[in-house]
Amino acid sequence: MKISLVTPAGEKSRNGNRATAIRWAKILRNLGHRVSVTERDEGTNSDMMIAVHAWRSHKSINTFSNTYPNRPLIVLLAGTDIYAFQHSHPKETLKSMECATALVGLHGLVHHAIPKRFCHKLHTIYQSAVPLPSKRQPSKRTFDICVIGHLRDEKDSLRAAYAAQLAPSDSKLRIIHLGKAHNEAWGQRAAKEMKVNPRFISLGEVPKWRVRRQFSNSHAMVISSAMEGGANVVSEANVCGLPIIASNIDGNVGLLGEDYEGYYELKDTQGLATLLQQAETNPKFLKRLAAQGKKRQALFKPEVEIAAWSKLINEIKP
Repeated sequence: MKISLVTPAGEKSRNGNRATAIRWAKILRNLGHRVSVTERDEGTNSDMMIAVHAWRSHKSINTFSNTYPNRPLIVLLAGTDIYAFQHSHPKETLKSMECATALVGLHGLVHHAIPKRFCHKLHTIYQSAVPLPSKRQPSKRTFDICVIGHLRDEKDSLRAAYAAQLAPSDSKLRIIHLGKAHNEAWGQRAAKEMKVNPRFISLGEVPKWRVRRQFSNSHAMVISSAMEGGANVVSEANVCGLPIIASNIDGNVGLLGEDYEGYYELKDTQGLATLLQQAETNPKFLKRLAAQGKKRQALFKPEVEIAAWSKLINEIKP
């Protein structure tokens, strides 16, 4: 089939939407389909459309649905769709859900948050990742925690930095952030935090290989987000064997499991500081997190994601 894959993230973007679209395009091509990746498309001469982001891609979704009402249309529900835009921009977001033949969620608890009338359309497809080529080698001189992702409100991006300020004076804790600032204000906040907080280092946007090297060099990762649709960085860190400390939100619990021990309550700086100190001073705790994460690794294997896409397309194709 000829598939139009629409993503709001431009060709030069390194954000999650773009990475997801590129990985899916590769999977679909390997399954024998012809795939075009565009920022906006009306689906002309396409047999199927897959749209990343219900709200941001709503114009393409609406046009395709109206023009080709009998052709399959798959819509990925991004975190901002699920936890923000369906409430702030309900007309466009819910219309996209209504137009969809199938909805894709990236974690196991999406059904908690979307209208019940759409749940029968929902398919969970976990984002895959590949392990590091060699064993991780965390720093022995410092206790490094990585934070991966753009500096923005939805990520509560400086929470780990704030928590690090509460560390004991003899702690070797460092927070290493990788990712660009979403806007000038966030860039200024990060720069200000580095001036007053010697434990915080923000390296800005870096290539993928540098992120993977940071996985190898870190003792754990913090994902502090206020909302997530199922962050690929969680599966990436998980398959690399990196323990994860996460905000207790559905987007993280839907990936790591309800019985995972590494959660803190959203925006609870002291709670996060306590977990970071426990991770640094109690090797058994860090090993438990790694062991619990290992039990989830099968969800994030590339062959599982490929099989899920093959199954979905076979179910809805004409």
